[in-house]
Amino acid sequence: MKAKLGLAFLMAVSSLSLSGCVLNVGDHEGKRSHSYWEKQQETNRTNLSKLTIGMARDQVTVLMGTADFSEAYVTQADAESPKKEVNVLFYRTQWSKGDGKTTKDECTPVVISDNKLVGWGDTAYQKI
Repeated sequence: MKAKLGLAFLMAVSSLSLSGCVLNVGDHEGKRSHSYWEKQQETNRTNLSKLTIGMARDQVTVLMGTADFSEAYVTQADAESPKKEVNVLFYRTQWSKGDGKTTKDECTPVVISDNKLVGWGDTAYQKI
């Protein structure tokens, strides 16, 4: 009986965590309040200040959470440098438009090359 209750509890907790994932998919932003975005932006800015160059990508995503946008590409190898995998994660840090939608101009880019943090902000993004 205890095993069945434990399994039922585990399934209930799992379904709750999965339903949270579903809420983050699609056009959900219009339903968020202004105070929600202010808090999220403040959290992202605080977490950006905790980043250090050279952190592993996993460390960055644990600290920062899920990015609002992302980009990725692989550079071509040449005689001077080997190919590199570059990922850019965008986190909302400022309010630009009052339309309830997050756009890249409201985000700070976080640049990861070969799974190591190489920079964040507009300067880092422009140098890739």
